[in-house]
Amino acid sequence: MPRGERPLEAEGGPLSDFAAQLRKLREQAGSPTYRDLARRAHYSIAALSAAAAGRRLPTLAVTLAYVRACGGDEREWESIWRRTATECAAGTVGAVPDRADDTTSAPYVGLASFQQADADAFFGRENLTTRLVEHLNKKRFLVLFGASGSGKSSVLRAGVLPCFSGKPALVMTPGPHPLEECAIQLAARAHLTPGSVCAELASEPRTLHRVVRQILTGSPDPADELIVIVDQFEEVFTLCHDAEEREAFVAALLHAAHTSGSRCRVALAVRSDFYTHCTRLPALVDVLAEAHLPVGPMTLDELRAAIVRPAARAGLTVEGALLAALTTDAHGRSGALPLLSHALLETWHRRRGNALTLAGFQAAGGFEGALAQTAEAFHSDLSDTQRSITRQLFLRLIALGEGTEDTKRRVPRQELDDTRDTALVLEQATRARLLTVDRDHVEITHEALIRCWPRLGRWLNEDRDRLRLHRALTEATAVWESLDRDPDTLYRGTRLAAAKDLPEEALTARERAFLDASETAERAQALRARHRVRRRRRLVAALVVLLLCAASAVGFAVRSQRIVTTQRNHALALKAADASTALRARDRSLAAQLALAAHQLESNQATRDGLLSVAPRTLDRHVHALAVTPNGRTLATACDDGSLRLWDLTDPQHPAVLGTVDDPSGRAVNLAFSPRGDTLIGTGQDREIRLWDVTDPQEPRPLSRTPTHHTDFIFSLAVSPDGRTLATGSYDHTIRLWNVGDPARPRLLNKLTGHTLNVKPVAFSPDGTTLASGSDDRTVRLWDVTDPRRTSVIAVLERHDNFVDALAYSRDGRTLLSGSDDHTAFLWDVTDPRHHRRLGRLQGHTDVITSVEFTPDSRLAVTAALDGTVRLWETADRPRPAERASLTGLSGGLATVLPLTAHGTIVTLSNDHTIEIWNTDLSRAHTHACTHVRTPISRAQWSRHFPGLDYRPPCTDHT
Repeated sequence: MPRGERPLEAEGGPLSDFAAQLRKLREQAGSPTYRDLARRAHYSIAALSAAAAGRRLPTLAVTLAYVRACGGDEREWESIWRRTATECAAGTVGAVPDRADDTTSAPYVGLASFQQADADAFFGRENLTTRLVEHLNKKRFLVLFGASGSGKSSVLRAGVLPCFSGKPALVMTPGPHPLEECAIQLAARAHLTPGSVCAELASEPRTLHRVVRQILTGSPDPADELIVIVDQFEEVFTLCHDAEEREAFVAALLHAAHTSGSRCRVALAVRSDFYTHCTRLPALVDVLAEAHLPVGPMTLDELRAAIVRPAARAGLTVEGALLAALTTDAHGRSGALPLLSHALLETWHRRRGNALTLAGFQAAGGFEGALAQTAEAFHSDLSDTQRSITRQLFLRLIALGEGTEDTKRRVPRQELDDTRDTALVLEQATRARLLTVDRDHVEITHEALIRCWPRLGRWLNEDRDRLRLHRALTEATAVWESLDRDPDTLYRGTRLAAAKDLPEEALTARERAFLDASETAERAQALRARHRVRRRRRLVAALVVLLLCAASAVGFAVRSQRIVTTQRNHALALKAADASTALRARDRSLAAQLALAAHQLESNQATRDGLLSVAPRTLDRHVHALAVTPNGRTLATACDDGSLRLWDLTDPQHPAVLGTVDDPSGRAVNLAFSPRGDTLIGTGQDREIRLWDVTDPQEPRPLSRTPTHHTDFIFSLAVSPDGRTLATGSYDHTIRLWNVGDPARPRLLNKLTGHTLNVKPVAFSPDGTTLASGSDDRTVRLWDVTDPRRTSVIAVLERHDNFVDALAYSRDGRTLLSGSDDHTAFLWDVTDPRHHRRLGRLQGHTDVITSVEFTPDSRLAVTAALDGTVRLWETADRPRPAERASLTGLSGGLATVLPLTAHGTIVTLSNDHTIEIWNTDLSRAHTHACTHVRTPISRAQWSRHFPGLDYRPPCTDHT
């Protein structure tokens, strides 16, 4: 029998009514246990039971998952949820009748960052502020790294700047043109023209130093200095696409801070997931070691200060139960501060007298739900037309992550349509503090909205591929206009065809004008091409007459025809393969048929790769780590919400969820199975080891949780072949060995030191006597771990030109494969580790190699890189490896690749957190591609892609 639930509050209200309806739905479904509901809904037991508890409104996503698991009507329940959310937002639950609408006197800033004017209300970061000021006073240059929502902007603006009170300050965000933005601000202070300053900055890094001195010329204090704050520095990677401008901007900042007689101090705020991007700027790498400081989560005392002291300053009190709930929710979460501040602001709106209460907090939606509830209330007040505008507007304000999480995008007002409804949406969103609007720009107030508003997340998931296409169109339109509508910048061919499929309502007037001009230019080009074809046909006709008159030339004509046919088929096959790649995201059915027909027309490397790349199966999204059992039958994935899922991959094309593990303490970032596949091991952001018994994958259970005492991020873990030893590699430059023979009580055996920078991959040899480790110090170390308590370094492999990110052993242990940031992978002969030698070099990737593996039979090596490709290599002749195939069109830069079977199935995890399953066996590719065909290619489509060839749909028997 299912466990009885807590009775709902007697006074009722919207939340109680909503919970009662959910409970009734569950009863109508036969009263399944919450464990059964969790399996069906793919949400934790805690999340589902809380949805029907009546204490707070669950998110729409959780509600619909609950309804789906009970067989309810999702559309009806979405209406019920929206009605309840509106009633809650209106203050009918836990709010006071005289709720204050004036936020100017609020003690909390909500989603927005603290500004210098808010310094008196900025509490909890005093220790960090002191460290930052001391560093700036000593070093002049500071790079502040922290997760989105960790408070980087606030501590620089409201913490650091007031400590330099009296000194002039320049606070900027880079945007798409950082030099231009810097020049505008400098010119305003120095009474110069922005254009001339920008041109000088681009050509001469010393310009910034000279202009700073000019600005300070009139200062009464000869020792006065300019404080330069560059907030959201990651925009130089997400919005600025000009590498030369990016490097010139960094060079100017560094020179201004470090030159002799410097008159400025510089602080950059960067999201921590862009650390690797920063290391690709040579000038910045040289100073990062001494210049960077991390921003971590607030301590409990700091959180209490941030909650209580602003309230006390405003004459308010914080209920003890509320303080306990807030600190519990926020403690240990690096990106929690905007959610905390927004929840406090909404709780302040629902205060009772001068007290902030737990009831008001719950009515606001709680820690996770307050922001979503605010956003939903804003959305529900709009008309249908305004909701459509809202969707396009918010998607336009997001920069899609390429190997990183999505970020907000600052958009010029001129990029938006100037309509009355657009203005109303902007006004309402600004009033709700979801958007920040100034005279020239619009942006999302904080990236926490991207993570915590389920509707926005759903829009992103539905439109991600279209958004990439649309963003490219926006940039092309801007270039076209900046070059006085140069016709050479217009779209042609496949790019134009793809852009024409974008929804009309998503386009601005400027973008529609660009597409109209592109279509006009293409029609004119097609007309000219037809004239050329007619002339050529007349010429060919004349030649044919001449050839017919010359009997001796008949043989030549036959041979020429064969050559022409071969060349035509070659050109058509390549063109169809390219078209298949372009269509893959929009029309998988047509893309599969084009790839298959191209391969049938001519088998070459391009058409083979196109056929293999056409139809991966998307297994799951929002995944951060994965592992597969040695037999390839069970896959474990770590998800955004902290849960782990176990999948049955006996048939890789029809995977099924076996069981779910709820991990409320945080998401795992590394996973590994024991050799027998009965134990799953993971590490998370809290740097703890967790072990689960997965002997029965349908009923996984936790075994132990152990602190590792690593002092920095754990990058990797590996389990020895006998399953008794676990190795963890960390950014604290060390490797730790653990005895996990008793999974319930892991014990630390040894700490290995020797690497001088971050330790990244670790891998055991198949016989378990050797451990390989890779590092940012560009070396691979081989350790003798025959006795894990008494280890020694056997050898150091030094041939890579950059960080070593991935390692894998062949099945026989004679070959080691290493992958690096230098875009290459090496094969090493480690038959005798003390006398190792480099065998072959795998070249072809154009970005960082993030993952390497051997197939189970070790005949193929597999490499994955941030260029979004997976490459398969024949390694029978290991000194001369040959590329066999390349998979393209993945959903994001590659993070991990795992070969599942010897006959060509692999699974990939991209940096946009998507898992896909790929077939790489060419003998099965025909059948596999045809499974994606819904409608046979039409005659018109065939003629467009294969002009002159007889109509032959490649998948007639499969539709």
